[in-house]
Amino acid sequence: MFSTNHSLKTNDMNYNHLRYFWAVAHDGNLTRTAQRLNLSQSALSVQIRKLEDRLGHPLFERRGRSLHLTEAGRVALDYADTIFAAGNGLLNTLAQQSGPRDVLRVGALATLSRNFQIEFLRPLLGRDDVELVLRSGTSVELLQGLETLGLDIVLTNRPPAPDTLSNFISHTLSEQPVSLVGTPQRLAGNDGVADLLTNNPIIVPTLESPVRMGFDAFCSRLSVKPIIAAEVEDMAMMRLLAREDIGLAVLPPIVVKNELQSGMLVEADKMLGLAERFQAVTVERKFATPLIDELLGAYGSR
Repeated sequence: MFSTNHSLKTNDMNYNHLRYFWAVAHDGNLTRTAQRLNLSQSALSVQIRKLEDRLGHPLFERRGRSLHLTEAGRVALDYADTIFAAGNGLLNTLAQQSGPRDVLRVGALATLSRNFQIEFLRPLLGRDDVELVLRSGTSVELLQGLETLGLDIVLTNRPPAPDTLSNFISHTLSEQPVSLVGTPQRLAGNDGVADLLTNNPIIVPTLESPVRMGFDAFCSRLSVKPIIAAEVEDMAMMRLLAREDIGLAVLPPIVVKNELQSGMLVEADKMLGLAERFQAVTVERKFATPLIDELLGAYGSR
């Protein structure tokens, strides 16, 4: 005979505690959440401490007056989002609404090649079980987001400097040769590289770029002083300027992949001996992130 005792076991999850944590995590403010839920702050704190005791990990840390998620808190929030989304999915089944999905938060340097970003993310694009949250920004903004676990992975061509105080991990994804790229009419002749750099305006990355530093050193070795048509931070803008025939652009071919395939732009057959390194940056985590492992594995096998 089946038992009629349906009470929860002592080792089961208390979903009321989880919902209180979920509310505070999304509000980011204990006082505001307590007021919204018509609870005292102390009562709300007790509920969260009970969840932390059950999970065996602190979920928040205080920095001044602000609450910030720990790594365990970020993992717990992802699961809580999925759990409560599943509840909504149950209610909306007849409306054919989609179920819960894994979320991956990706940051990319604002100036990074869009073609490279698409190629890296391609294994996850269009999957019903994955939601991608894409953010762009400066290196400082992105690495701060990674450190506070607001981002799961950062794509960049400027890896963070080694620092004993940080726990960043840089994964080299690819090393793309850097070419002189321009319209077919600009590159129709058989000029040497020194002549190409002397006789054409040049579109270059800004001084902070590793490619620019390498290009300046290359020109110095040739005793060439190119005419700089534009210093450009954004690779997408470099692509557009090359298409407009403003000059020859110094960039990796992946940036102008579609234009090279169509014949709108061509590469000079003279090599500069430069390369752009594309990196993915993560942080050390106690908990597995299968989507990141999948992306890194897929890109590494190409």
